[in-house]
Amino acid sequence: MENKMKKLIALFATSAVASTSAIGAIALSGTASVSYDDNGSAASETSYDADISLVGTSGGTTFTYSMDVEGTTGPATTGATLSTTIGPVTVSADMHDEVSSTTATGGQTLESTDTGVTVSLAAPIGDATVGLDNSGNVTVSGTWSGVAISHTIQDGSDKTTGSASIAGMDMSLTNDGGSTSWSIGTTVSGVALTLNSDKAITAAFGLAGNTMTVAHTADRASAAAKTGTANGDGANGYGKNSVASKNSYTTVAISRSLTSGATLAATYDSSNESLTLKASVAF
Repeated sequence: MENKMKKLIALFATSAVASTSAIGAIALSGTASVSYDDNGSAASETSYDADISLVGTSGGTTFTYSMDVEGTTGPATTGATLSTTIGPVTVSADMHDEVSSTTATGGQTLESTDTGVTVSLAAPIGDATVGLDNSGNVTVSGTWSGVAISHTIQDGSDKTTGSASIAGMDMSLTNDGGSTSWSIGTTVSGVALTLNSDKAITAAFGLAGNTMTVAHTADRASAAAKTGTANGDGANGYGKNSVASKNSYTTVAISRSLTSGATLAATYDSSNESLTLKASVAF
């Protein structure tokens, strides 16, 4: 009888270890928020947002699934990706066909199928890493004297990025197909300042236990639509929607972390003189 009890205890312990191991390979995270916006002189409105992400890992293989869960139609998938590594080779399968043609002003005019498998190779050569993917793009990246540089050689649109921290300033520079953008960030007397090539300025600092962020966005010029073709051929590929002009505006946001684990924020937007109250939580 005693031997049987010992076997049962050993079996239970083994099962418990196996169950703990399986649970440890799954990570669940998400965010949720509710916002009330008085919309200035327009009618007020309340909006909701909730997202959940599930990551399962087994050795060098990872599956990531994400979804929107607010609304009345039930959860909507926003991403599903499986990736694994075989030595220096990474294989990634995108299983979700995202609708992207109307997601933002100036977005592409025609929808494309973005599911598929990507195979990439990353090989270290001295202080640099050379990467190659199945689209034929070659990327050389590395860090020299504290400056991180990456250059991607691709058909008709090479891309170069660089970043460095020098004398307390964080700087980044990107040239994508001949178009250059940059940003500079630093902290002065406890105030975190950021300036970028779009002439946008942001300042964030602590204020009596709160965090206050003041951001100014410069005027946005209009841009004409670019034509494209259904299969993505031609100089413009899938094309771009037009961009409407917008006057400069400033936002002032004050946020505070509550003992309940949630964050409460109040944001004033000068573009329509509106005040938004938002309660959010991340886990």
